[in-house]
Amino acid sequence: MIIGIDARMLGFGYGLGRYVQQLILHLIRLQTTNTYVLFVQRSDALVESGMQQEMRNAPNVRIVFADIPWYGWKEQYALIPLLKKERVDLMHFPHWNIPLLCRGPFVMTIHDLTMFHYPRPEATTWGPIMYWVKDHAHRAVMKSAAHRAAHIFVTSEYTKQDIHATLHVPEQKMTVTYQAPYTICRPDEQENQHILFDRYGIHEPYILYVGAAYPHKNLETLMRAWKIYTETYDTHYDLVLAGKENYFYTRLKQSALVSGLARQPIFTGLVSDHDLAVLYHHANLFVFPSLYEGFGLPPLEALVHGVPVIASERSSLPEVLGEAAVYVDPESPEDIAARMNEVLRNEDIRSLLRENAKHELARYSWDTLARQTAQQYLHLGAVL
Repeated sequence: MIIGIDARMLGFGYGLGRYVQQLILHLIRLQTTNTYVLFVQRSDALVESGMQQEMRNAPNVRIVFADIPWYGWKEQYALIPLLKKERVDLMHFPHWNIPLLCRGPFVMTIHDLTMFHYPRPEATTWGPIMYWVKDHAHRAVMKSAAHRAAHIFVTSEYTKQDIHATLHVPEQKMTVTYQAPYTICRPDEQENQHILFDRYGIHEPYILYVGAAYPHKNLETLMRAWKIYTETYDTHYDLVLAGKENYFYTRLKQSALVSGLARQPIFTGLVSDHDLAVLYHHANLFVFPSLYEGFGLPPLEALVHGVPVIASERSSLPEVLGEAAVYVDPESPEDIAARMNEVLRNEDIRSLLRENAKHELARYSWDTLARQTAQQYLHLGAVL
């Protein structure tokens, strides 16, 4: 079969870009008889994603440049001729932005339904009317794609049930393919640690959060919990937040909530893979108070580095983290602060979480995800 993969988001950020990267790498390593046609947006995307050398040595891969921005009108009409030209038997779209006029057989991956549950009108440069039009257009595109797709890959059982309830997609049309934490070399160089800590102003043992600052990430409640923690329990820790600077991080840093804190959190901005590994490796605790996650990679990555995790009891997180986390009510800063203090002080809990993490992490493999995906390609190729 000739399988097309929309890889235009390859090399951009850590979430969706990471999924596309790992899916492609592990599919081509399976050595099936499939040919993979990768539609990439920019010529340097393979270099940025670290895939250039592996692609050169893969005889079953063909690269097609598709200089078409995502989420815009252009992808609605300019992408389809490229797909037809390459004569793909099955197209895999790793996101919901699929042209409405795409009529060839395709599968898609839905990572979550954030746009349906936590829209973000405050971040747009459009006025309220234009935002409403754009938001509803995006929802219509996703709904249409979900019902036209030959099959849907989803990130968790929670997401599967959410899609079934919200978009009315039959459960049998969906397959759960768990992602896996990205393997970053464990940092051993003490010198690099000190250089990194000096760069960001980290001078104490620290609690770490990694991710975006969108409203559903619930960082305002984390700030309230931090205030309670430093005033009630301990003042010997820093709170470090690593994530790409955007409207929401800027708003959070400028808010009265943060400026009124006696112990200011440290905002690193977006960090490299190596620096992120250092931050994970030396953290004393990882905290993830999100209200909604389709999967949640950052806490899994923390587990890889042996860091005890406190996570929200909501959405997919208990499914994903299992017995390897202490769960909190994400809307209670008092609960978050108390659990932070408990896990930092109780070595028995920390040891138990580390031991449990070994068993939970064994459930996740990019190779398994790729094999499940390839099996579905094969099944669809036989019936389409």
